[in-house]
Amino acid sequence: MKRLFVLLLVATVGLFLVACDEVTETEWKIVMLTDVGTITDKSFNQGTYEGVKAFAEENDIEHMYFRPNAGTKADYLEAIDLVVENGFNVVVTPGFLFETAIYEAQTKYPDVYFILIDGEPQLGDYTTYETKENTVNILFQEEQSGFLAGYAAVADGYENLGFMGGMSVPAVVRFGLGYIAGAYYAAEVLDKTITFEASRYEYLGDFDNKPEHTTLANSWYAAGVEVIFAAAGGAGNAVMKAAEDSTAKVIGVDVDQVDESLTVISSAMKQLAVAVQQELKALIIDDAFNGGQTLVKGAAEDAVGLPLGDSFKFTVFTIAEYETLLESIKDGSLVVPTTKDELITFLASNAGDPSITALVNKVA
Repeated sequence: MKRLFVLLLVATVGLFLVACDEVTETEWKIVMLTDVGTITDKSFNQGTYEGVKAFAEENDIEHMYFRPNAGTKADYLEAIDLVVENGFNVVVTPGFLFETAIYEAQTKYPDVYFILIDGEPQLGDYTTYETKENTVNILFQEEQSGFLAGYAAVADGYENLGFMGGMSVPAVVRFGLGYIAGAYYAAEVLDKTITFEASRYEYLGDFDNKPEHTTLANSWYAAGVEVIFAAAGGAGNAVMKAAEDSTAKVIGVDVDQVDESLTVISSAMKQLAVAVQQELKALIIDDAFNGGQTLVKGAAEDAVGLPLGDSFKFTVFTIAEYETLLESIKDGSLVVPTTKDELITFLASNAGDPSITALVNKVA
């Protein structure tokens, strides 16, 4: 009788341990929601999903992407409801348009993990922010890749520059001020003279491929601008179209856009795939989710830079020179400005204090 009791006790404990394993072992399912673009947008959606897909396939995890009906907060919340109902417990959202939806969803679904790229959950007033423990935000040091692009353009011999941003949102602003800093820094250290008129620094008001954006770019190119850094999403294609009608060039943004047009000589990239894989690994592999935090990733995290290989279209500026410049940003010996005030100070200290007040005032 006593032996029977022991056997029953052992069996019961065994069942309990199995049950505990079943409760604590998470079955991960990852979904990425697209923003207003498509999964093949050669930009945020595609770049982010490439990271999700690579991580999930390497670790044999179920994954998919889902495109909401439209780009409103209501549409995003509806999409989140749908994917959560279907068992997805990691939701990756690329772009600041998701900020207000994640602000609500992170509270509604405390057992779901959210990775928000390029934004922070906020109420909609841009003053009330809150990041719950089940959410991590990833921002980028766009000013660093903008700096690299500006330096490279001037080092390669381009003397007349322009910048077109989609909207004056923080990420675009940082791209632009970094571009100014890099261009004038290169002009100073390489003893070059450049032209960057304030009238050649504009925010277009949207990220769409519109004929009027092509017309504006055409007018700049006709006036002598040699290269435009188009930090403008789909509007960048409008700039590329204008460049194709001349000998002018374009610097793309966010991802490697060299295949978009023969006019693209480089792209100021955010390594979206790298960044999202880093945070998926922290959550799923390392059990070290950075919940409740906003992470700012830059050169030190291999999260920004210019494309190399066949996408490096510069003919004078070399990859070796680029890597030396990048390393100086990584190790902190060269600090790129992040705000207008820092840009003014940087130019005064590192670029011969050029008289470009009007241009700097266009930054935002």
